[in-house]
Amino acid sequence: MIQESELILNTDGSIYHINLKPSEVADTIILVGDPNRVPQVSAHFEHIEHKTQKREFCAHTGSYKGKRLTVISTGIGPDNIDIVINELDALFNIDLRTREPKKELISLNLVRFGTSGSLQADIPVDSFVLSSYGLGMDNMFHSYKDSVKVREIAMEDAFIAHTHWHLDKGRPYIVACGKELKKRLLTAQVFEGITGTAPGFYAPQGRELRLEVQDRTLNDKLHSYNYNGCRMTNLEMETSAIYGLSKLLGHQAVSLNAIIANRAMGTFTKNPKKIVEELIVYGLEQLVK
Repeated sequence: MIQESELILNTDGSIYHINLKPSEVADTIILVGDPNRVPQVSAHFEHIEHKTQKREFCAHTGSYKGKRLTVISTGIGPDNIDIVINELDALFNIDLRTREPKKELISLNLVRFGTSGSLQADIPVDSFVLSSYGLGMDNMFHSYKDSVKVREIAMEDAFIAHTHWHLDKGRPYIVACGKELKKRLLTAQVFEGITGTAPGFYAPQGRELRLEVQDRTLNDKLHSYNYNGCRMTNLEMETSAIYGLSKLLGHQAVSLNAIIANRAMGTFTKNPKKIVEELIVYGLEQLVK
């Protein structure tokens, strides 16, 4: 039995952080960072059956063109992803009454609708990127014993050699997206490649304000990294953690990114709300096809 201190429930029986009960969540879940993006997604639903909000975790469950969906905000960063993915999995695959894992496990579909910065000059602002791989620079996933079973070790070794990675920052890890879900979401209008997941917005992504970064050439190295024709496309703060935990738990996960900045060209979208709305419509339509 999983102890109360390890699997924490609220007084109403909902799981601690995301404040949801099993009946309140669909098995296809859209992950967004910003709580304000949740109603932007659910505005497209025909009806909403449940809403909840606790801290940065806002969730709406309803239906889009007859398909039951949940959209939930994660907040920013791999640490928040650790909370959300584990608690979503627990709602489906742990009996909250007996506190025992279920014998028959359910595989979820998890799709991130996120914003990101492109590393390549030919991937312009206002375009979409699907993350075929998540490259984690955050260390969170190494806390899980069996992480090596789902990682792309040869790709990791090539990345470490290419970037002369400073190992005081920990070993980068790479995990592939869910192949079956990718088939539904990748079309000719979407770029595809390796998405870097940084543990912060400033120095971890090569930005300097008053503090100097450890490696001022890191973004150039990311830009030029290419493994058997698969190149780095963009930087953000969640994808690798979503991929790693989902794959360990037996779920399908794909990250769709609206490109709002181009780091190679120094440009930023003129209308971030418009490109995010276009990504939402695209993702929803692909999910119901």
